Amino acid sequence: MNKKRGARAIFADNLNKWLNIKGKTQSDLVRDLGITASTVSDWATGKKFPRIDTLQIIADYLGVLKSALTEHSDSEEQELWELRQQMADRPEMKVLFSLSKKAKKEDILIVNNLLEQLRKKEMGD
Repeated sequence: MNKKRGARAIFADNLNKWLNIKGKTQSDLVRDLGITASTVSDWATGKKFPRIDTLQIIADYLGVLKSALTEHSDSEEQELWELRQQMADRPEMKVLFSLSKKAKKEDILIVNNLLEQLRKKEMGD
């Protein structure tokens, strides 16, 4: 029972984190996936854990692997994963994302900062 609570808590933390990263809300999940608000709330608070088929639907919706929702990882690894995910989500960075899979965190940060500076220069910021 304690192990299940642990899995629910990890899922809740990861779900909330990825909703935030993707700029989504619980209401978006309700609307876009047709899931009841009470069920989404129960997931987000760690009261319940989704069925495996629903878990895959949520992962697909957020554009992450199921493991990003179900597994706890250390902060360094998690930060690197988030940087890679952000790169994968930006159209102008998709080509570089494929190269970043073997890159170190420092390399990704350098490229990300460089591209952000170029984007700002292009936009006249």
